[in-house]
Amino acid sequence: MGKVDAKKFNLPDVNVSDDEIVAIADGELIDVTTVSDETFSQKMLGESVAFRYQGDKVILCAPANGTLSAVFPTGHAYGVTTKNGVELLVHCGVNTVEAKGDGFRLFDREQGDEVKAGDPIVEVDLKKLSQTYDMSTMLIITDANNREITPKTPCHVKRGESVFLVKEVKNENIKTNSPD
Repeated sequence: MGKVDAKKFNLPDVNVSDDEIVAIADGELIDVTTVSDETFSQKMLGESVAFRYQGDKVILCAPANGTLSAVFPTGHAYGVTTKNGVELLVHCGVNTVEAKGDGFRLFDREQGDEVKAGDPIVEVDLKKLSQTYDMSTMLIITDANNREITPKTPCHVKRGESVFLVKEVKNENIKTNSPD
C-alpha cells in the first residue's frame, strides 16, 4: 500500500469557508439511495451523497477544512472533523475493506493532522478495485453538530465544489439551568 507524497501531484489549492463541504474529486455526484449497500443507501450513518469516478485512478481529498479525525490503515475510509464540529466520513467503495489496502495508497497524512478542503488523502486504483467492488464513494455527515445539511442535486462536480448546503440551526427554545 505505501505512502504517497502529495507534492508530486501538484493539485491546485481549494479555498473555501470553514462551513463548506466539497467534492473530494472530479466526478459524478449521485443519489446515495442508488448505492448497492443498504447501510449507505438508507443513510444509516447519516445524511450522505455518493460519487462515481472515471479513469484508472482517482485521488480522493479532504471534503472540508478541519482535522483528519480517522484514517483507516487500509485506505478505504477516512474522517474529517470540521472547524465547526461537523463530523464527516468518506468511504471509498462497497465492501472494499476486504481488499485489505490493496488498490489504495495513502498520502503522507496521519490522524490528527490539520487538513484543508482539497488536500489529497488517498490514491485509489479504480481499474483494479472495480473488477471486484462497487466503487461508489460515499461522503457521510456522521454528526451535523446543530447544522441543517442538505445534499446538492446529482450532477457533474469538480474537486472543491460545494456538495451540501449547510445552515446553522438556531434554537431559541434551549432551556438553561441558570438561576433567575
